[in-house]
Amino acid sequence: MKAKLAASLAIGAAGWALALAPAGAAEIQRKPFGALPDGRQVEAVTLTNAKGVSATIINWGAAIQSLMMPDKQGKVADVQLGYPSLDGYLAKSEYFGATVGRFANRIAKGKFSLDGKQYQTPVNNIGNSLHGGTAGFDKVLWEVVEVKKGDTASVTLRYVSPDGDQGYPGKLTVLATYSLNEKNELGIEYRATTDKPTIVNITNHGYWNLAGEGSGQGAMGHVLTIPAQAYTPVDATLIPTGVFQPVAGTVFDFNTPHAVGERVRDASDPQIVIGKGYDHNFVVAKTVSKALRQLARVEEPVSGRGFELWSNQPGVQFYSGNFLDGTVVGKAGKLYRQGDAIVLEPQIFPDTPNQPALGSARLAPGETYINKMVYRLFFGE
Repeated sequence: MKAKLAASLAIGAAGWALALAPAGAAEIQRKPFGALPDGRQVEAVTLTNAKGVSATIINWGAAIQSLMMPDKQGKVADVQLGYPSLDGYLAKSEYFGATVGRFANRIAKGKFSLDGKQYQTPVNNIGNSLHGGTAGFDKVLWEVVEVKKGDTASVTLRYVSPDGDQGYPGKLTVLATYSLNEKNELGIEYRATTDKPTIVNITNHGYWNLAGEGSGQGAMGHVLTIPAQAYTPVDATLIPTGVFQPVAGTVFDFNTPHAVGERVRDASDPQIVIGKGYDHNFVVAKTVSKALRQLARVEEPVSGRGFELWSNQPGVQFYSGNFLDGTVVGKAGKLYRQGDAIVLEPQIFPDTPNQPALGSARLAPGETYINKMVYRLFFGE
């Protein structure tokens, strides 16, 4: 068995390989996904379990290109927004399913200080830096360094961000591992090390529509639970004000389940007006932990599809797809419009490098940054 796997990986390194797992175990398939303008090849790796779940990962942006899930009647649909080919990701990425960093979310005016030195990162969102800048981790080609099969199938990708990349200090080596097991758990783990002090906040930006992307049903009927007692209100440019605001008595209280669309247009709350819906970080805890904790639960009532999101991160950014504007055609040939998907991103709090009260984003040599998340999928059990 080891010899067969080694042979498969060797073929994959030279070209493209198909690694089929034994009966009852997860499968891995590798195939081309296009070429970049400079000729470099992009590939797709698909992890499939025996329960009808499959996740396709592309190494452009280390992104989830599709996630196929059955519903309560066994009908399979793709629950991730994205493009059918590489061209869409190159033309207008929208962060569909992508790995975002070095610093996910926003840094005020793109500036931060570290060890007494000021750094400037690219400004690309209302005068701030968003998701690492103009050429963050979602817009680079990652190297596929390992695939594994068995009861848990996985693919690991690597990207080495050089010192000064997008203005950030230190050479940062990042590993992204996607896994799928027979318990229908989709795992994502990010690990990073640096050769000099830097800041890090890496997460996944998957757009979820559990009714199926392109189904004609948006995500506003998804029922959401977030076990958070506070959230981070923002200013007019979506930068946290520095306050942990209690959710009790507000439209941000998801401690009991609510449909996303139930309060997403409530103009009586100025935070909803600023974000054009939800685009806020929910405070589940104050610090990163070693153990995983539940950050959210989502269910689409008609199909029965849903997931629990577990992570070691203290916050989860909830974004209700407010800026999908009908200019993107997705995999099913349908326009993506406002509210067609939701995003839930485990992470530390936005603008933390400029707001010590929110915690620390610092990573030093000898330390390892870890963001581990697990999507415990279900479909009407």
